[in-house]
Amino acid sequence: MPAQLITKLQKATLLNTEEFPAEFMQFVHRKKWLHIWVSKEFNGLDLSFSKGLQLLYNLAKVDGSLGWFVTLCSGANYFSKNLKPNIAREIFSTQDVCLGGSGMVAGVAKPINKNKFLISGKWKYATGAPHLTHFTLNAKVENEIISFVIPKENVTIIPDWTSMGMRATNTFSFEVKEVLVTKKYSFKYDKFYTHDNSSDIPFTVFADLTLLVNYIGMAQHFAECVNNNLMLEDIESMLKQTLAIAKEIEQNIAQHKTLSTERMQQIHSFGEEIVSDLCMYFMISYPKAGIEASRMTSSTNQVFRDFFTATQHANFRKR
Repeated sequence: MPAQLITKLQKATLLNTEEFPAEFMQFVHRKKWLHIWVSKEFNGLDLSFSKGLQLLYNLAKVDGSLGWFVTLCSGANYFSKNLKPNIAREIFSTQDVCLGGSGMVAGVAKPINKNKFLISGKWKYATGAPHLTHFTLNAKVENEIISFVIPKENVTIIPDWTSMGMRATNTFSFEVKEVLVTKKYSFKYDKFYTHDNSSDIPFTVFADLTLLVNYIGMAQHFAECVNNNLMLEDIESMLKQTLAIAKEIEQNIAQHKTLSTERMQQIHSFGEEIVSDLCMYFMISYPKAGIEASRMTSSTNQVFRDFFTATQHANFRKR
């Protein structure tokens, strides 16, 4: 399991680090953790949805920033399926390729002709920005929104991540100024060119469950730190239910069945309920954890800060 593959020394290195060390990033690339959803045709692991979620859970249990970084960047690498095969093959030709970016619509792509766009804009929250080889972004093209992949050489990173937790994710903003991009480097979330184990999962459900296992993994770490056995039992049940949903989706895809809008909403509501319950567990358990839990150098304190930073993600945050 991933938790066992990470040595005690590596875990110690991750504790309260502001950035993943270069040797640890080499380890991540060697394990292909950023390529869990990428087809083997493009040098990926091509894991099933349930196995990929189990991996993300285990990584988040070890360290919140690690789990989140792998989740968001492997999630961006998932877009390899939305690119035409020749472009995906070109981009994923090396082992250390890492896509990432923002889901915000914050830029404008001005058409130069039917095949070229001039893109400008500023986007927030690109997880793992210093480690990205390519940035993904959404831009307005007249009355349409199109997603693009842009090499890091054409992007300016703005180191503005000052959150209390998830420090090592370096979730920075980035800016693009009048960069010329051809249409072949654009994609749409719901259009697939490559079909493998994780293709055809509705993207909203994919986002819901990949983020959810991170919250569950961090909560598992916290429950172990504070010795909350009831919380541990409930977390085990939460994980089982989540993986059961993933297997249901796998079966639907294998049978060429479409997930209904109603079922997708049920899955989202399920995630909201779990995150709400986990927040309550954290708030009840933390005041009982003692002064050690208030020390910035302790694992308990870090996972507390990581969890409540991660839950500010718009996906499950109730407004």
